[in-house]
Amino acid sequence: MEAFSKLRAAALPYPGVNVDTDQILPARFLSKPRADNFGEYLFRDLRKDPAFPLNQAQYREAKIVIGGRNFACGSSREHAVWALHDYGFRVAIAPSFGDIFAGNALKNGFLPIVLPEKVVEKMLRNPGRMTVNLEDQTVADADGELHAFEIAPFAKKCLLEGMDELGYTLSQMDRITDYERRKMEEAQK
Repeated sequence: MEAFSKLRAAALPYPGVNVDTDQILPARFLSKPRADNFGEYLFRDLRKDPAFPLNQAQYREAKIVIGGRNFACGSSREHAVWALHDYGFRVAIAPSFGDIFAGNALKNGFLPIVLPEKVVEKMLRNPGRMTVNLEDQTVADADGELHAFEIAPFAKKCLLEGMDELGYTLSQMDRITDYERRKMEEAQK
């Protein structure tokens, strides 16, 4: 997993409410191996419309996606996160996310940021370039206005260090081994 601390990038507005994971990554691509570039399937059906934001030149290099309420709701597929990540997105900003998506995002080095609906509506109207600072837990919108966001301390640590849950567990091997040794010694008494 790649470490994440700060990102300054263009943002793609996608104002739909209840955008589900099947819109993000249609189910017919779920059987593809993880080694495939899932980014090529991102919003596949919606991209048939030339007016879809991802088809617009000013959004092709976007690394932040701004969505409406309940972004990425629906099934538990991790593949939706993979599609966003493989395309080049690193952050999603919305008033709320599907719970499973939010958990999968953090476990895959992708940052879901919840901001108040009025703030997100403003960002949807004027996406421009934004700066996400994970260390400070702020987003500077296209006008330079700062917005604070919350993130669980463990998820923040993992993102900052580019470490998934398994990597974190492995980083604690000395402590785990010491604990096991002490328990064995206590059991032998």
